[in-house]
Amino acid sequence: MEIGWMCNQSQRQVLVFFVLLSMSGARAELGPYSVVEETERGSFVANLGKDLGLGLTEMSTRGARIISQGNKEHLQLMVQTGDLLINEKLDREELCGPIEPCLLHFQVLMEKPLEIFQAELRVKDINDHSPVFTEREMILKIPENSPLGNAFPLSNALDLDVGSNNVQNYEISPNSHFRVLTRNRSDGRKYPELVLDKELDREEEPEISLTLTALDGGSPPRYGTAQVRIEVVDSNDNAPEFGQPLYKAHIPENSPIGSLVVIVSASDLDSGINGKISYTLFQPSEDTSKTLKVNPMTGEIRLRKQVDFETVQSYEVDIKATDGGGLSGKCTLLLQVVDVNDNPPAVTISALTSPIPENSPEIVVAVFSVSDPDSGENGKTISSIQDDLPFLLKPSVKNFYTLVTKRALDREERAEYNITITVTDMGSPRLKTQHNITVLVSDVNDNAPAFTQTSYTLRVRENNSPALHIGSVSATDADAGANAQVTYSLLPPHDPHLPLASLVSINADNGHLFALRSLDYEVLPAFEFGVGATDGGSPARSSQALVRVLVLDDNDNSPFVLYPLQNGSAPCTELVPRAAEAGYLVSKVVAVDGDSGQNAWLSYQLLKATEPGLFGVWAHNGEVRTARPPSERDAPKHRLLVLVKDNGEPPRSASVTLHVLLVDGFSQPYLPRPEAAAEQAQADPLTVYLVIALAAVSSLFLFSVLAFIAVRLCGRSRAASLGRCSVPEGHFPGHLVDVGGTGTLSQSYQYEVCLRGGSGTSEFKFLKPVIPNLSFQGTGREVEENPSFRNSFGM
Repeated sequence: MEIGWMCNQSQRQVLVFFVLLSMSGARAELGPYSVVEETERGSFVANLGKDLGLGLTEMSTRGARIISQGNKEHLQLMVQTGDLLINEKLDREELCGPIEPCLLHFQVLMEKPLEIFQAELRVKDINDHSPVFTEREMILKIPENSPLGNAFPLSNALDLDVGSNNVQNYEISPNSHFRVLTRNRSDGRKYPELVLDKELDREEEPEISLTLTALDGGSPPRYGTAQVRIEVVDSNDNAPEFGQPLYKAHIPENSPIGSLVVIVSASDLDSGINGKISYTLFQPSEDTSKTLKVNPMTGEIRLRKQVDFETVQSYEVDIKATDGGGLSGKCTLLLQVVDVNDNPPAVTISALTSPIPENSPEIVVAVFSVSDPDSGENGKTISSIQDDLPFLLKPSVKNFYTLVTKRALDREERAEYNITITVTDMGSPRLKTQHNITVLVSDVNDNAPAFTQTSYTLRVRENNSPALHIGSVSATDADAGANAQVTYSLLPPHDPHLPLASLVSINADNGHLFALRSLDYEVLPAFEFGVGATDGGSPARSSQALVRVLVLDDNDNSPFVLYPLQNGSAPCTELVPRAAEAGYLVSKVVAVDGDSGQNAWLSYQLLKATEPGLFGVWAHNGEVRTARPPSERDAPKHRLLVLVKDNGEPPRSASVTLHVLLVDGFSQPYLPRPEAAAEQAQADPLTVYLVIALAAVSSLFLFSVLAFIAVRLCGRSRAASLGRCSVPEGHFPGHLVDVGGTGTLSQSYQYEVCLRGGSGTSEFKFLKPVIPNLSFQGTGREVEENPSFRNSFGM
């Protein structure tokens, strides 16, 4: 699709359509408005609401705004009041330079419905600049025989103001030889000429100093001064003369630096030094002096920098030829810059609507303008977009275009369109500009989030650190924008006793799951809960997924010995008859491990024994048996250290000490431990001395008492074949004793022989079975506990 102006019938029809559309889309131009430069920011310019015939609310509801060239916001529109205000101080010289009038073009854009009004603002000049001479001191060499009436051009003063505020007149300080005339150039600038009124006499006055004053036409006028120093030279009666008073030249813009513009030539009839000519630019403007340079010997004028038609279309400058005697002549160079197609078109987007709602036809997507600073055919443009898109490009007013939809759009079919606006000029070669815009189609919330899995299984090792990332859940939503923003949450568990809020948490943004505390396999081996995913639409949609967390066991529990008890109370001693055979079951070490799997597989090992080789421990069940029959040479007391070790990595272990007493019969007393005697021997010497002293005083008394007690005990022990020992208070906890053959002694081997803890004396208790109704072998009656036996020991 192309839109342009061609010289054929179809293009003339497009032009007619464009004009009609312009008439329907825009009204007559507004203004012109005017403002004085340097006006303060916020100053009132005009009321656009009144000029457009709109009410106060219409300006706001129709989306009125100002579009300035180059996107410079010189003006500000108050849509509430319709007032057009100055947005920043305007400097006419900066905006327009020497161009008069200084016009700023802008447009008033109404978006609802689309309507564009052309307007212009004229910036009026004030006299805020004084004339300035480029040469603060001018030196003239004038022959003394110069005829009266000769005019000598002087450098002009520059004034950035225009019109009447520019330089209007020149004055010279009072003197008897010269007067000054004000001359006009073709471009309107004024320059001074010094006219000789009285003959010069070098011998009388070789040098004359004058003050030249330039005055502008402001009120009050401003002025600038320069010094003119006249050196009277000897006679040189012929001045240089150019072959032609006006040189016209043309040069294409963007010509390389150093390109030859023209060669000027002058001749002088004098000879010698008075006939030697040098060329200079006479009174060039600042821009001209930066652009052109002249060879003082040959008169060749070349480019000092590249020229740009879009900036300056022509240059006018005087060339001065001066001979060795100080006489000079001048000619004028008029240089025309020829335009070439060196500027591609520029696209300026004034309004862009994105995203646009789906299912809505005839929507204005964008408003843009096209400009090309080139002139003629080089500045004419054609605009187009791709043919396969559901959009249409319509021309508006003065190089403005609107981009509209052809039909209703469907986001599910396509959510994004990349539109390339191509603008081509008519120059040779043709230059084009492409501007890409992206138009998004807005969405409605018609899809619920979907988890990547219906259920997730996460595994985490126990004893984890708090806030450990244990896994993630993920859900996606086919919608876009806020409708696709998924928020994750934990759902209430089905088990009301599960403290889910203290176990795990979920990151609402990314679905990462974290363990809030250290998990214990022995307490909670597994648990499950639901997670929800909710999108950000209105109304919101959601879905659910199941998460199962499996806690992996770690070897964090050492074996715990259930039997024998290691609670610091009086040690229990196992009795073994000296007549026992090899393999006799002495005791059984019973231990458990809170871990599972191989971490709970226990093995037993005899680390240390009083008599190596007498006892052995079965590795798998902890049974302690005799490895050989006891002999008379074996010590009566034995201490066995048994190691219980699990099969974890690294393995954990516990040790237990067994005390075994070899007896001839189950009535043999349990003697004090040698360790106790050794400990007493190591007591404080003072204590030993006191004990010896007390023993010496009361030994007779104690011996009598002990003898009496021994007689009583021996008399009563005959009534029973086996004495009894009081059981320590409290039995094994019921939940720790296994009588099912898994490692605990059977009832027939559960005995306890207990000393009074730490007594160190011969006072003892007799052996008794843990099960009180155990029948004694070889008798037909139960062994009964004799109350008088207990009472005899003060029990």
